[in-house]
Amino acid sequence: MNIIEVKNLSAFYENRMVFENVEFTVTEGDYLCIVGENGSGKTTLMKTLLGFDIKHTGTIKFNGFTKREIGWLPQKTQHQKDFPASINEVVMSGFAGGGFFGARYNKAQKEQANQNMKLLDIESLAEKSFSELSGGQQQKVLLCRALCAAKKVLLLDEPVTGLDQSSAEEMYALIKKLNKSGIAIIMISHDISRAVSEAEHILSLSDNSFFFGTDSEYIQHTKEDI
Repeated sequence: MNIIEVKNLSAFYENRMVFENVEFTVTEGDYLCIVGENGSGKTTLMKTLLGFDIKHTGTIKFNGFTKREIGWLPQKTQHQKDFPASINEVVMSGFAGGGFFGARYNKAQKEQANQNMKLLDIESLAEKSFSELSGGQQQKVLLCRALCAAKKVLLLDEPVTGLDQSSAEEMYALIKKLNKSGIAIIMISHDISRAVSEAEHILSLSDNSFFFGTDSEYIQHTKEDI
């Protein structure tokens, strides 16, 4: 079953077309990697799916959930690294759209947060300050926050950027684990070879075209372009 259907999607920034007439689908439990050169529109596409105020044409259809029920892990910023909240507060904020102040959580949400922290092996960090953690630990916490928001889909914008090799491998393993549990993954990656090895489908954006297909179809497509 298609849970996301995108047709003839074009996006614009300051009257410049970022990408044009992109089409793809995401099925339940799918693993899609978005690849392309810097400036090709990967993050713009992800933000358009999330409902950011980006001028666009075409259609985006969600089946069985709304854009508010998408988990999102954006690129890490220095502000995030230095955030003074506890791990438990950061994770729970996933239920409040990332907000903290005045948020109230019910018993089911608290239980779900605890389950997600156990799933990602961070429950022992619950009372620590986010700013005290290593880069790899922080990224696992932010992934857990995104998971709390997710009903069927996680959007991940270059989730291993800035991590050492060990932490990156651990992050890839956790993402694969979540995917096998039934969560559909849409991940932006600059590492094309790793994207092909991890994902079932590839969406490649370029200056004036796009490719969407299976990992094996993408490999054949790149050979034909050589």
